[in-house]
Order: sequence, then structure tokens, then C-alpha cells
Amino acid sequence: MVHPSPKPEAARKLSAVPVALIAAGGTGGHLFPAEALAGVLTARGWRVELVTDTRVSGLGEAFPARAQHVVPSGTISPRHPIRAIRGAYRLMRGYYAARNLISSIAPSIVIGFGGYPTLPPVIAAAHKGVPTLIHDQNAVMGRANRLLAGHATGIATAFDEVKYLDVKYTGKARRVGVPVRQAVLAAAKRKYDEPKPGGELRLLVFGGSQGARVMSEIVPLGLATLPEDIRARLKIVQQCRAEDLEDVRNIYAKAGIGADLQPFFSDLPKRMAEAHLVIARSGASTVAELSVIGRPAIMVPLPHALDNDQLYNGRALEEAGGGRVIEQARFTPDTVAGAVMELAHDPKRLTAQAASARRFGTPRAAEALADFVAEIAEHGSVRVSPA
Repeated sequence: MVHPSPKPEAARKLSAVPVALIAAGGTGGHLFPAEALAGVLTARGWRVELVTDTRVSGLGEAFPARAQHVVPSGTISPRHPIRAIRGAYRLMRGYYAARNLISSIAPSIVIGFGGYPTLPPVIAAAHKGVPTLIHDQNAVMGRANRLLAGHATGIATAFDEVKYLDVKYTGKARRVGVPVRQAVLAAAKRKYDEPKPGGELRLLVFGGSQGARVMSEIVPLGLATLPEDIRARLKIVQQCRAEDLEDVRNIYAKAGIGADLQPFFSDLPKRMAEAHLVIARSGASTVAELSVIGRPAIMVPLPHALDNDQLYNGRALEEAGGGRVIEQARFTPDTVAGAVMELAHDPKRLTAQAASARRFGTPRAAEALADFVAEIAEHGSVRVSPA
């Protein structure tokens, strides 16, 4: 990856109030890092506007943008020709809508955060000569970003090694990490509290914004088989789907395990900071937050994720020493019980994993990405360090 070099005199003259048009699909995985960047740019005097799709709903309410715009978007599904044609038609409509939007607001740069809704704005910007930057949160470059890589002025990544990033584009790529929310940075101030021998062992279990059935089906049964002295130490905080709550509550109650069960935690970063061990999926945002806060984890990648991005995300943190990946096919009650019992008897290992996770994290990712944005907006290119 390319590293920043000292900036020579700006090649482009920015307006007194530079404008950043951020393009992000309407899901938390794309919007949260975009929101973190928008906060930094706004604090630096930029005007930020958001272009997204109809899924944004309540997720965009806190987004620090002067205005939010929705342009038509669609996905391209090669296995479904009719859907592919419809998706291509919506993307074409989105392209012309994005061209009009860019002409209207005259952005200094357009930044895409992945997903097909970013295709029309980024391609339209490139065709109109506006500098562009794409950010990919995963260890596997997303399909939309692969399509955009040739159009983008710069590419920001979350990992040093990114699968499917074409080697011909590495010269304009730079690792910045995944920007995280202020709540995550606040939670990261809490130091890891090494479990005391025979003392409380706090586990946080969750499976994404909507929960995950596998966590409800496997984790409680596994923990219930642990020896009584370990079960007595456990304090569980677990996100469960509403339909799973009663069954999970009964399993823990019969096993004598204290548990706080809810369908959704609005303060998940704080809960993560309080945990001794986290059991979760390995989406880009989860891995970023685990590493910034610095908590050891057992990661269970979503098995049907496109291109297995969660597997590669989890492996990157595992290789850094921040936890362990258990693929869902091997994620059984016995596996969970064995992993937790091993760690319960080895608190020093948990502490070491927490420290390794924190070293892997990029708490200043939003600032680094904002620097990259300014560089490209000013120069119209990525400044390459001399060999």
C-alpha cells in the first residue's frame, strides 16, 4: 500500500468551503464509517452532503450532512437475467440523476463507501472530472468497489492485504482502517479488566444488527455444559432475536447462568468494553470496533456472505493475535464450551489477545481518511512517496 508523503503546493484550488459528496448504501455497514468521516470533515470546515438509497430510513437521522439525496439504484445479479436487466436500468437512471446532482452542488470530491448505490455517483463524478475516492471496509474488496476501482482517483482500504484488489490499482491505494463512531472511541478509553481467578467472567454475544439464530441455538447450550464452578462465574450479555428470547432465557436459568438478554443494545460499544470475551460475527464494523476497543473475540463468520468477506476479516484479526475464528460448520455447543473453558482457565491469554486486538486497531481511521480526502481533492491524484 502507498503511504502518505509530504504535500507539495496544491495543484487544485478548493473553494473557501470545500464540498464532499459522500455516497453510501443505506445499511449500517456502509453508513457508520461514512458518518464518522462526515463528522471529521464537518469539524474541519467542509460541507458534507450524502447520496444514498431508499434503505437509509432511520439510520441516516444522525448523519452530519447538510442535505441527503436519494438516487435510483439496483443490483446486478448474473444468475438472474431479468433482475440484472432491471438493476442495470435503475443504475442508468441513477447515473443521470447523479450527474444532475453533481452539477447542482459542485462537490470538490465524491467519496464512495461501497454497495451498488455508490456506482452512479462515483462513475458520474469521474465522467465529469470530479476527483473520487472509494473506501472498502473488508479484507475482500466488494463487487461494487471492484467495478469502481478503475474510475476512482484513490482507494482507501481497511487492511494491508485486500483480496480482489487488482495489482494495477495498488499504486493509488492506501490503508487507513475503518472509521468508527464516537461511541466506540469513548468505549476504547476503558482498559481491559483481566478476569480474576475464580472471579466474574463477562461474555458479550451478538450476531449483527438483527441478531443471529446460530448464536441463540449454539452458545447457550454450550455454556450450559460447562462445569458448575465456571457457570457460576459467567455473566452473559446476549443479543437475541425476539422469537428466541424465551428459549435462551430458560436454558441459562436452568444452568444457573446470569444473563441479560435483549433483541437490541443501543449501547453495544459500551457493552463490548465491559466484556472479558466477545462471541460475534466478523463483519467489517464488528472487527473494527473489537480492535479499536481491544477485546478478545471468538468470531463466527457469516457463511453465506458474498466472497466470504467475514472469514477473511476474522482471519486478519486472528493472525494479529486478537482472537479465534470458528467457521459456522464447526460452531457447535461442544466447540463453544471447549473454547470458553480454555480461556476461563487462562486469563493471561485473554489479556494478551485484548492487547493484540488493540494494536491491530486503527482508532484514527476517520482522521486518516479525511487527510486522504483532502489530498485527493487538492491535487486530483494520490501523492506517491518517492522510492
